[in-house]
Amino acid sequence: QVQLVESGGGLVQAGGSLRLSCTASGRTFSSYAMGWFRQAPGKEREFVARISWSGGSTYYTDSVKGRFTISRDNAKATVYLQMNSLKPEDTAVYYCAADPSLRPGNWYRGYLEVWGQGTLVTVSS
Repeated sequence: QVQLVESGGGLVQAGGSLRLSCTASGRTFSSYAMGWFRQAPGKEREFVARISWSGGSTYYTDSVKGRFTISRDNAKATVYLQMNSLKPEDTAVYYCAADPSLRPGNWYRGYLEVWGQGTLVTVSS
C-alpha cells in the first residue's frame, strides 16, 4: 500500500492560484488511480478530480471544471492539482486519495484505499 503526503496549501486571495502536490511512497505509484477531495468547514467531503494510472484520463466535478487541472508524474510518484481562479468557496482541506480502481461509484462515494492527511487551502475575498 502507498502512503500519501500532501503539500502546497496556504492562503491566497480570490482569483489567485495554488498548486497542490501529493507524493507517494511504498508500492508502485503507477498502479494507482489518483485523485483529490476536499472538505469545507461544516460540510461533507466532496470529490474534486481524479486521474487514471497513466494520466490519460481525467475527470472533474462541475464546480472546478476549467479552473483546476489534475496531473501526475509517475517518475516522481507525485500527483498535482493546479488551482486557478480560486474562489472563497474553494476554501477547504484538500485530501489526496489513491485506489487501484477507477470505478466511478467508489470515487464518487470516497470508498478508496489510501488517503493523505490533508492540506488546508484558504481563499480570501
